[in-house]
Amino acid sequence: MVVNSTPGTGEDGALDGLRRALEHVQGMPAVVAAAQEPDWPVVWVNEAFTRATGLTLSDVAGPAAGLVAMSAEDGSGLRHLSEAVQARRATSALLRLRRAGGDWFWSRTLVTPVAAGGGTTTTHWVAALVDVTAEVDHDAAVAAEVEVVRRESEDLALIATVSDLVMDLDDPDGLRAIAELLARRVVAWAGFYVDDDGLHAADGIDTSRAGRGSVRRSPSGGAARPGYVRGRGTPGQDPVQRLLDGEGEGAAFPLDLDLGAPHDPGSASAWLVADLRDRLGLALDPEHVAVLPLPGRHRVLGLLVVVAAPTVPPGRPAPTRGGLDERVRTILSLTARRVGLAMENVRLYAREHRVAETLQRAMLPEQAEVDGLDVWSYYAPNVVYAQVGGDWYDVVQVSRDVVGVVIGDVVGHDVEAAAAMGQLRSVVRAYAFEVTEPGPVLERVDQLVGGMRIPRSAGLVLSTLTRRGGEDGACPTWHLAYSRAGHLPAVLVRDGAATLLDGAGGALIGFGDGRRSTAALDLRPGDVLVFYTDGLIERRDRSLLDGLAALRAVAEGATAVDSAGIGEELLARLADRPEDDVAVVVVRVPDLTDTSGHGGNVRSRRWQLPGEPASIARARHAVVRTCHAWQLGDAGNAELVVSELVANAVLHGWGRVTLRLHDTGDGLRIEVEDSNPTPPVATEGHPGRIGGFGMRIVEQLADWGWRPSRGGKLVWARVRPTER
Repeated sequence: MVVNSTPGTGEDGALDGLRRALEHVQGMPAVVAAAQEPDWPVVWVNEAFTRATGLTLSDVAGPAAGLVAMSAEDGSGLRHLSEAVQARRATSALLRLRRAGGDWFWSRTLVTPVAAGGGTTTTHWVAALVDVTAEVDHDAAVAAEVEVVRRESEDLALIATVSDLVMDLDDPDGLRAIAELLARRVVAWAGFYVDDDGLHAADGIDTSRAGRGSVRRSPSGGAARPGYVRGRGTPGQDPVQRLLDGEGEGAAFPLDLDLGAPHDPGSASAWLVADLRDRLGLALDPEHVAVLPLPGRHRVLGLLVVVAAPTVPPGRPAPTRGGLDERVRTILSLTARRVGLAMENVRLYAREHRVAETLQRAMLPEQAEVDGLDVWSYYAPNVVYAQVGGDWYDVVQVSRDVVGVVIGDVVGHDVEAAAAMGQLRSVVRAYAFEVTEPGPVLERVDQLVGGMRIPRSAGLVLSTLTRRGGEDGACPTWHLAYSRAGHLPAVLVRDGAATLLDGAGGALIGFGDGRRSTAALDLRPGDVLVFYTDGLIERRDRSLLDGLAALRAVAEGATAVDSAGIGEELLARLADRPEDDVAVVVVRVPDLTDTSGHGGNVRSRRWQLPGEPASIARARHAVVRTCHAWQLGDAGNAELVVSELVANAVLHGWGRVTLRLHDTGDGLRIEVEDSNPTPPVATEGHPGRIGGFGMRIVEQLADWGWRPSRGGKLVWARVRPTER
């Protein structure tokens, strides 16, 4: 605002003009200052200014008074005002001013240069004051609320991120990821210690082994400090041990651990202090750390140790215990509780999974070592979370000359179906050893199942193969007897033609009318029997009859000469995308009169090897000796294949390794079985380290595959034959 002075000359005339002009400003405090650098003395104030501030002209006049003296020294508005006056331009600024009584108020101050006598030279400055204290206080309150909400949102986002990381706590680096997140957001350093029958630093929870062991890491990748063993310190005088025992102040609040204080040698506190010194080094070198328990449901599972951030952001409460403010303590407490419960859940799940896996493996189908028959079997549930479903098979040596084959299917894929399968399997197996004729066996099973109230219906085929003759070097024959209880018929492949064995049909198990029939036929050398469940042939895009027709066509066109080769061919052609559990048993009657080397009994050898590196060399030597004994030609490829398969079993499995060799007449079949159910994968190597090409080598030298077994998995490879 520029005000021209009215009659009068000089500075007094200019001031009179200003006074008359400002009389029209009703109720607004105003101040007039002379444009005399550097003091800019106040030469006039109006009554409204005096009423608002309690100050008169004599209180604010002079070089040491005025608006500058009234203003707060830390106000950015005062600096802005000074810059504008120096530049001779009008401006407004928010100033925090002091009244006569010493209290402060906020003023929106508008400052305008005034030229006297209509000239262009600034002779005075007019400052108009508007009290905006109420508005500023309201804005400050709103800003404070917004800041609280913002901080709470940040904290909630942090806790949500921690919760997401907790979901993957079974990752080997799960704990370290959470510690690094806390170090980036709320503290200077964080680390986890796990109490697994002794305290030690850990980056994650390892559930791949039978024990509770955590993944241990050293500060620099070298040798980790040995863990603390409980019970070495003085009872009751070890704050860290009391925390692990769920006692002491740290059970409710973070424990403030003084790293410089003396601790009982051999105590948990002394061990932790020494380990922290090693880990933190000179970069942080704190005097105190905060220690929080990781509570499980019944005991403390470990510790969260943090070093507080060196400074507290403006507006945050001052730190208290362990250098942590209340907000950080809340975040760390919530994190520790979530991690503790998640650790217990991970371990509980791992233990339950091991128990369930053990029980499931006990229920897996079995194939006995049978004499005089070439037998191959396969089983795979159509669920990723279980090793067993409702399908099953059994191949049992009932007596020296009798072999029993059972294949069945319980409705469903869940645990209840598996339990029903286990009950039926046990019942059928028990009765098959008492009565060798299939029909009467199923009659007994019907009676027992009716009283057991098994909640799922089931179908099965029970067959017995009885050897006849063979004395005095004569060629034995085999007699087949079977009975069906609501199950798909087996397939007989003879002379290249497939026939459905659909006789002796009956209702599902438990629904029989008291009488089960038995069908029988004599088998010939070279005959092949295929027992299967509906998962092999049934698809959404084709009917069951079309599936049976496809099975017969594949069986008739099979080019393999051994039961394992025929079975793998059936799986490759029919079970590439199974929609149900799949169980298959292939039984081949050897032709001992065939001199071509393809129709006789398959020669087999078997070794049980310890799960140690020395077994790799033993397996190679076994293959070389066997190839020479069987006159299979160059053993180089077979030696390389078995070396890779056994090496994988030793490195990635556990327990004993079973090696089987079969002379199929169409190449050497190598089977390696270990206790790790995880399937092998052909990779392009492992970045940063040697190896990882084993299965690629096997692919170049052999046809290979794998299947689940009772002990874990079985990996097979058929080495392509060389000239003999």
